[in-house]
Amino acid sequence: MSTQQTADPDDRELRRRLTGKAPVTDDKSLEEWRGVAAEDASEHEIQGRRSLFLKRRSRALLWDLLKPYKWLMLLLVGVVLVENAARLSIPLLVSRGIDIGIPPLQRDGVATILVQTILIMVVAVVIQTVSRIAFLQLSGKLGQDVLLELRRRMFKHFQKLDVAFHEKYTSGRVISRLTNDIDAIMELLANGFDGLITAALTLIGIGILLLTMDFHLGAVTLICFPLLMLLVRWFSRASSKNYRKVREMAALVIVQFVETMSGIRAVQSYRREPRNQALFNELADGYGRTNVRAMRLVAIFSPSVKLIGNVTIGVVLIYGGSRVLEGEMTVGVLVAFLLYLRQFFEPMQEISQFFNSFQSANSALEKMSGVLEEEPSVAEPTKPATLPDPHGHVRFDAVDFHYVAEAPVLPGLQLDIPAGQTVALVGTTGAGKTTIAKLMSRFYDPVGGTVSLDGVDLRHLSDVDLRRAVVMVTQENFMFDGTVADNILFGRPGATREEVVAAARAVGADTFIDEMADGYDTDVGKRGGRLSAGQRQLIAFARAFLADPAVLILDEATSSLDIPSERLVQQALRTVLADRTAVIIAHRLSTVEIADRVLVLEHGRILEDGPPAELTDVDGGRYAALHEAWVNSLA
Repeated sequence: MSTQQTADPDDRELRRRLTGKAPVTDDKSLEEWRGVAAEDASEHEIQGRRSLFLKRRSRALLWDLLKPYKWLMLLLVGVVLVENAARLSIPLLVSRGIDIGIPPLQRDGVATILVQTILIMVVAVVIQTVSRIAFLQLSGKLGQDVLLELRRRMFKHFQKLDVAFHEKYTSGRVISRLTNDIDAIMELLANGFDGLITAALTLIGIGILLLTMDFHLGAVTLICFPLLMLLVRWFSRASSKNYRKVREMAALVIVQFVETMSGIRAVQSYRREPRNQALFNELADGYGRTNVRAMRLVAIFSPSVKLIGNVTIGVVLIYGGSRVLEGEMTVGVLVAFLLYLRQFFEPMQEISQFFNSFQSANSALEKMSGVLEEEPSVAEPTKPATLPDPHGHVRFDAVDFHYVAEAPVLPGLQLDIPAGQTVALVGTTGAGKTTIAKLMSRFYDPVGGTVSLDGVDLRHLSDVDLRRAVVMVTQENFMFDGTVADNILFGRPGATREEVVAAARAVGADTFIDEMADGYDTDVGKRGGRLSAGQRQLIAFARAFLADPAVLILDEATSSLDIPSERLVQQALRTVLADRTAVIIAHRLSTVEIADRVLVLEHGRILEDGPPAELTDVDGGRYAALHEAWVNSLA
C-alpha cells in the first residue's frame, strides 16, 4: 500500500502499530507500566527495567498457576529422570555388548553376556516407554488443569473490570487473550517444558558420561559447548523481541476482523468493504512478515546446531579412531561416544522448539498478566455497607465528573430524587443525561462529590446490593443466545417459570410470546434477531420487572420504536415504573409525559426543574420550546 493511501488518522495509527515506532517516553515510571499499558508500547519503550518488569510479572503468573501442583511437578521430574536414565543407558549397553559380549562369542561361541546385555537393553526400552506414557498422561492433565484455571481467571476478571476499561479495550483484544494467547501457553505446557527438561537432563547426563568414559575424548567433544551456548543465547534474545511482536500483530488482526464482522451492516451500507479489506490486508501482511522473521531465526539456529554437531562428530571420529588404533580406547567406547553425540545434539533442536513455544507463551503471559493486574477504577469496597431494603432515594451532592480532564461534563451537580418519583431528563446531545445514568448505575465514580442511594454513598455498596437495587434499560438491550424465558430470567436467574410468565404478562409481552410456535421456549436468535425492536424492548421491560429494582433507569428506551410499538411500550412503562424510583432519558416527549418531574439539562447544569405540565406553560422556557417542536412534528 502506498504512502498516499494511508493519510487519514486511523491509517497513521495503523502504521505506528505495524512499524512499532512510537515516541520514547523515558519519564514513565514502572508504576505506569502496570496493567495493559505495555500493549500499545513499541520495542523502543520496552527495554531495560521495563522489560525485566514485564518478564517478572508474567513468570510470577505462571508460577502462581503451577504452585498448587508442585507435588505433581516433582513426580513428573522423577518420571523424566527415570525415562532419561533408561534412554541414556542404551549406548552404554551397546558398548558393553561390543567390548564384552562379542569377544566370547567369537572365541568360544558363548553368547551369555551378549544375551544378558540384550535383555537388559529390552528392559531399559520398556522402562523408557512406560515412563514416557506416564509422563504424557500426567503432564497432559497438569496442562489442562492449569489452562482451565487460567481461562476461569481471565473470564472472571474481564467481567469484574469496569465499563470504562471495556470501552477502551476492544472485544478483539479480549478474544485474542482468551484464544490465541491461551493456545500459545497450551503449546508450551504440552511440549515446551517436556522438551526443555529432557534436553537439560540429556546434556548434563551425556556430558558427565562422556568425561567418565574417556576424559580426553570427552574434553575434545565438549569444546563445542561454549559455541552452542552462544548460539542459544543469541536465539533467545532475538526471538524474545520478535515473538512479542507476533502476539501484538495477532491481536491486531483479530481486532480488525471482529470489529468488521460486528459492524457488517454499517460496512456494507457505506460500501466500506474495500477500505476494511485494505486495512485487514496490511495487518495480515504485517503479521505474516513478523512470522517470517521468526521462521528466519529458526532457519539460522537449527542448521547452525547441526553444523556444529556434524563437525564435532567428525572430530570425535578422527580423534577417537586414532585412539582405537593406538589401543587407548575400545571400539565399543567409540561407538557409544558417537551414539551419545547424536543424542547430545538432538536436544538442541528441541531447545529451539522450546524457545519458539516459550517466547510465544511468554509474550502471551505478559499480556494476560497485564489484564489480571488491571484493577477496576470502580472497585468494590473492602467493607461494604449493608442495604437490605432499598427504597430508591437518590442524591447527587456537588458531583463533578469528566471523561477527559479538560472537558468537564457535570460541574458540581446538585440533584435530589425522592423515593418513588419518576424523573425525566431532557436536553441536547452532550448535556450530561447519560452520564447521570452511568453514575447512578456506578459504571463510573464521580471525580468529586457523592452519589448516594438511601443516604449510602454508592462507593460503599457491594456490587450485589447495588445491582439488585439499580437496573438500567437501554435503547438496544442485549438479547442473549437462548430462549425468550432465558432472556427474561436474566433479570433474576432464580425465578420460577410462573414468575417469568407473570413478569411478561405485567408488561404486556405475553401477547406476542403466546403467539410464537414455542412460546417462552422460542429461540430468540443471535442478539434477538428473530424479534422485532418492540418485542425486544418488551422482553427487556419484563426482565427489569422480574428484577424488581428500587431504581429503574431508562436510557432512550423507546427512541428506536415505531408508533404502534411505542404505544405498547408506553403501557408497559406505566406498570414497570409503579412504586419505584425511575429516571427516564428520552428525546420523544411522549415518554416524558408520564414523568412526575422533568429536568432540562445543558452542559451538565439543570436549567429547568418541574412537572411537565407546568414547564409546558412557561413562556420562553426550554421545555416549552421542545414540547412545541415535538407537537409540530406530529402534525
